[in-house]
Amino acid sequence: MPASKGYGTLSAESPLAPYAFTRRDPGPTEIAIETLYCGVCHSDLHMARNEWGQSIYPMVPGHEIVGRVIAVGGQVTKFKAGQIAAVGVIVDSCRHCAPCGKGEEHFCDKGATLTYADRDRVDGSITMGGYSNNYVVDERFAHTVPENLDLAGVAPLLCAGITTYSPLRHWKVGPGKKVGIIGLGGLGHMALKFAHSFGAHTVQLTTSIKKKEDAIRLGADEVIVSTDPEAMKAHAASFDFLLNAVSAPHALEPYLALLKQDATMTLVGLPVPPPSVNIFSLISKRVSIAGSMIGGMIETQEMLDYCGKHNITSDVEVISIDKVNESFERMLKQDVKYRFVIDMSTLK
Repeated sequence: MPASKGYGTLSAESPLAPYAFTRRDPGPTEIAIETLYCGVCHSDLHMARNEWGQSIYPMVPGHEIVGRVIAVGGQVTKFKAGQIAAVGVIVDSCRHCAPCGKGEEHFCDKGATLTYADRDRVDGSITMGGYSNNYVVDERFAHTVPENLDLAGVAPLLCAGITTYSPLRHWKVGPGKKVGIIGLGGLGHMALKFAHSFGAHTVQLTTSIKKKEDAIRLGADEVIVSTDPEAMKAHAASFDFLLNAVSAPHALEPYLALLKQDATMTLVGLPVPPPSVNIFSLISKRVSIAGSMIGGMIETQEMLDYCGKHNITSDVEVISIDKVNESFERMLKQDVKYRFVIDMSTLK
């Protein structure tokens, strides 16, 4: 492989800066990708700054990768050179446990390998992510991309897209269901698009009335300002399902009051510090709090194919890679609609 280059960091206190490193050549079932676009996820900020206490340095972030295949191993069957491929949050797993056998590699009993800041199962090196000019991955963990979709808009589907698609499918969101999406950001705007497309009566819950017009544009049938007690009371015990996409600390009890008996609120945001809950909010209607993260390789491909059929992509602001530190700060201020994506052709 040619020498790799990207933007990385050597510590939690350092900003991202140009960083050169080496990737191994692709093995028999692996492909090499020239990175075209990479989404900027809030998780990238958490990891770069070691806010979850699990980061490994040096680190090149990025797990929403869309690129062009430039080399294939001798046993590769899914891709050919020149084809567009996409890579998400994980790039390997044990491949033998029960979850892996079901195509749910993200729940691997031995632990899935992250796209960056993890240990490569092949050679033990630190995995380096998509804020770089290339990537090497086994074809099992890469996805084909529908030709009709804008590639910059596809990149966030590899995290924000599958993170919301998977729970909406798992909890059988569809016609006849009243579904609430809590938070309108990178995750929330994709959840709105999917829930509306699945045929559910979709309600956006937001702290800002200023987001009403955009929420309706993205697929909301109704908008509730969650800081309005009367508006919340009017919808009490009426929701079949809530998807909570908020990454900032917040109280869960006001939203649990919206659920019907035996309904579920699923968390996909990652607040720091994590939320707590009053147990009485659960036992009064036997409601549940659940969690969900990304999806397996089969479901991720299903999601991409669904997006191709229904022309769904993320709303993005494309940036040059030298603006990535600025994008982190703007992301903290919620100053993006709705996902930053790096144009990797700007990497000099």
